[in-house]
Amino acid sequence: MGDKVTAPKVRAMRGRQPIVCVTAYDASSGAIAEEAGVDVVLVGDSVGNVVLGYETTVPVTLDEMLHHVRAVARVCRRPLLVADMPFGTYQESVPQAVASAVALMKAGAEAVKLEGDYPEVVEAFVRAGIPVLGHVGMTPQSVHRFGGFRVQGRGSEGPVVVDQAKRLDEAGVFGIVLELIPAALAAEVTAAVGCPTIGIGAGPSCDGQIQVFHDLVGLSAETFRHARRYGEARSDMVAFLTRYATDVREAAFPTEEHSF
Repeated sequence: MGDKVTAPKVRAMRGRQPIVCVTAYDASSGAIAEEAGVDVVLVGDSVGNVVLGYETTVPVTLDEMLHHVRAVARVCRRPLLVADMPFGTYQESVPQAVASAVALMKAGAEAVKLEGDYPEVVEAFVRAGIPVLGHVGMTPQSVHRFGGFRVQGRGSEGPVVVDQAKRLDEAGVFGIVLELIPAALAAEVTAAVGCPTIGIGAGPSCDGQIQVFHDLVGLSAETFRHARRYGEARSDMVAFLTRYATDVREAAFPTEEHSF
């Protein structure tokens, strides 16, 4: 299985070894990620879009995140298990943020991730002994402010992203997710901070990459430019279930082999 991955170990991987990250939302996907040998498993609030049927991540609640974190934590041993802080659990105040992060840690998370420019919250987490992963660029919880899921940091917006990343780095994050920003800007951010950067739609210059489990294995109905589809699990599963339905309707299943 290899040595346990921790937040300090992830930080130390910068410049030495690319960091492999993937989302997981339940025991099945968590166990597969574990077996595949990834370094970081993120129980993302993308569970809202991917599993719960929401159009965005905004409706995801802390209780929903706690439920999914507990499921993944039961099977993940080697990877660092990071939990997303859902919208509305850290924006109001530092005490609110700390209480929310503590709840996620008690559920089994080993670090938390938050979106946006909240260095004061990061500092409070670090004081409380909670490892923090930052997230800048296209932050999905701000989708309504951005007017949709769009590439961020183009033109005059680039320096803003760099400054946000620097503030998070100085506040003590062990890494920063860079989402949907130009590859050149991602390279600039990576050079400007001391912690590793983990890209999703941010080009090859980041210290690691993160992708949604369902996009990688082909469970998603949609395809995305920032994701490589390594299989077609959705079409395979439809074919398997279609064969099952046919066998039941034609009395070909169950047989004596499957009976007691």
